[in-house]
Amino acid sequence: MQQPLMIYNTLNRRKELFKPLHAPNVGMYVCGPTVYGDPHLGHARPAITFDVLFRYLKHQGYKVRYVRNITDVGHLEHDADDGDDKIAKKARLEQLEPMEIAQFYTNRYHHAMEALNVLPPSIEPHATGHIIEQQQLVRDILANGFAYESNGSIYFDVEKYNQQYGYGILSGRNLDHVINASRELDGVGEKHHQADFALWKKAQPEHIMRWPSEWSDGFPGWHCECTAMGKKYLGAHFDIHGGGMDLIFPHHECEIAQAVASQGDQMVKYWMHNNMITINGQKMGKSLNNFITLEQFFTGQHATLSQAYSPMTIRFFILSAHYRGTVDFSDEVLKASEKGLQRLLSGIADLERVPVAKESDAATHQVATSLREKCYDAMNDDLQTPVVISLLFEACRQVNILLDHQGTISQDDLEELGSAMRLFAFDLLGLRPEKGNSSDAREKAFGKVVDMVLELRAKAKAAKDWATSDQIRDALSAAGFEVKDTKDGVTWKLNQ
Repeated sequence: MQQPLMIYNTLNRRKELFKPLHAPNVGMYVCGPTVYGDPHLGHARPAITFDVLFRYLKHQGYKVRYVRNITDVGHLEHDADDGDDKIAKKARLEQLEPMEIAQFYTNRYHHAMEALNVLPPSIEPHATGHIIEQQQLVRDILANGFAYESNGSIYFDVEKYNQQYGYGILSGRNLDHVINASRELDGVGEKHHQADFALWKKAQPEHIMRWPSEWSDGFPGWHCECTAMGKKYLGAHFDIHGGGMDLIFPHHECEIAQAVASQGDQMVKYWMHNNMITINGQKMGKSLNNFITLEQFFTGQHATLSQAYSPMTIRFFILSAHYRGTVDFSDEVLKASEKGLQRLLSGIADLERVPVAKESDAATHQVATSLREKCYDAMNDDLQTPVVISLLFEACRQVNILLDHQGTISQDDLEELGSAMRLFAFDLLGLRPEKGNSSDAREKAFGKVVDMVLELRAKAKAAKDWATSDQIRDALSAAGFEVKDTKDGVTWKLNQ
């Protein structure tokens, strides 16, 4: 019997039974990209993590509304309350409209996500399309007494909020920690308190992106967009909010504060966070200038890469670790992922060549009939994708045993084994066969031809034409195919 779905809730720091607020409906919001540069490996991990969750919840019968935003305004450099808007700065440097920059890199992000087989969300709102909702959020917080105006800008009063509700419940930081960790910033004189953060910023004369408001011509603070758009599309209370672990503080902490300050209680039931991808133990990201774009992975055009890596190799690499665990990137690890993916895809493709018997032997029957439930249990244990992959590899080993005529499988068991392998590898993990760019693809392309040649060899052997039989075997061996004669028949594989 399958165990129920458990997910790790960052808010309570434990795995919890997943019980939607309004089953069978599930509301899920995930922080998307800030579109001022090409997507990199760090963007791929949350996209793939929550794509798997999206797929799995739908498979479980839930009606999921998945919202993933596009940040195209208000995200300032270094996540401070002053400085350049990242998109506006890029627009000035390239002498383009900010929306040209945003649209160009949004398109690039979408193309990369499509290559990675990441399903599009149900709704993909842009921050610039929801200025009205963000302004209303600011008004609500002001009306409740948790914000103040200073020189045309509006700041969240963290100290006052902390006295009533407690600030830092997601990250575990108390207000003293926040103060001590804060850097002296330009413009901090506008704030009442070092830890206060901007809800609305008055635009300086040179600032390109601005909107009128009763406080000033300006733009919303970075944290506002997710709170405002989450409420608009998922309601005042919804199930899941996801994103990278680097967003826990300050972004998601500020989101919780904004929600409570505006409506009196929390919006989100489950907070989920994927861990980071690192290079030599250091977080990969644009701000550290140590990132590799997805396009560079796909083409191999980067100094640290010895070759190009397919989108499915990248996806397999990310899913080979649990989403809450760290993943340290290296060229060698990607090569191992490429081989692992090829082995998995070969095993699934080889199901078509498995001979069928009247009955399954005990070991094969056990693998065939238990795979599905074991994989469900792994997924229900906070999306243990590495365990699912290891179980699929066990199934591939059993397929090889069957191809070597060291075991038998019935038609019913073969259908169940194939159905379970394809369900979890393709439908839920989101992997897919890749044509023309791997040893696995070549093996599949040659498979039917090799089978036909081996039939000719079998006819030659039946006619006792040993010379022709040996000639065919030797020619296949020279081409890289290993042919084995067993008491139950002939098997072959492509040596990779």
